Amino acid sequence: MIILGLVFMFQFGISWSCLAINRSKQTDVINASWWVMSNKTRHELERSFDCCGLFNLTTLYQQDYAFCTAICKSQSPTCQMCGEKFLKHSDEALKILGGVGLFFSFTEILGVWLAMRFRNQKDPRANPSAFL
Repeated sequence: MIILGLVFMFQFGISWSCLAINRSKQTDVINASWWVMSNKTRHELERSFDCCGLFNLTTLYQQDYAFCTAICKSQSPTCQMCGEKFLKHSDEALKILGGVGLFFSFTEILGVWLAMRFRNQKDPRANPSAFL
């Protein structure tokens, strides 16, 4: 019962943080991770999401756009920025994860309540004087 209560608190907190993170914090996380990853990983992401560069940050965007290998670059003069696609995808994923986490955290609190309610219940088939 105690462990289930601790799992509830942890899951409840994570679920609310998934639902509460705003767009600017998501942008900060995506921006920080983009500059940490290798060029090979960036090019793979650009190809799989069919986009070029992260956000339009003048010179940095121009450098990313120059080395972009996405299909959209060869088909049209401008490509959609990867940052916008990442934000859309992460926003949807965080909402889904937060909602599912909240649902299961409340079922866990139901389990805690049921455990507290029925933990000292006597078995009618057992010896009635065993609990006295």
